[in-house]
Amino acid sequence: MMATAQTTQEKENEDWSLLPLVHDIIKCMDKDSQDVHQELAKLKSKIQEAREQISNMPGIDCSPQEQQQQLCTLREQVRTKNQLLHKYKGLCMFDVPKAS
Repeated sequence: MMATAQTTQEKENEDWSLLPLVHDIIKCMDKDSQDVHQELAKLKSKIQEAREQISNMPGIDCSPQEQQQQLCTLREQVRTKNQLLHKYKGLCMFDVPKAS
């Protein structure tokens, strides 16, 4: 469980910028280097990983209207829970007696 959480966190923190790879490809082309194909393969791999991440995103299968409705529902739940929390805090049940 811990390894899964750590792997998920690492994927979230991963840099998805493609510009460094494009820059490396251009540098290889300027030098007439044979590494161009290797750099292109890296770019292709990075694009494929991005596509997989996008297809695995929660809510990607919902329409924008469905996502908006879910967002409204969740906001209403948060609002209700905050109101309940403030109500319960105001009941003074959680006041700790002061030590004399």
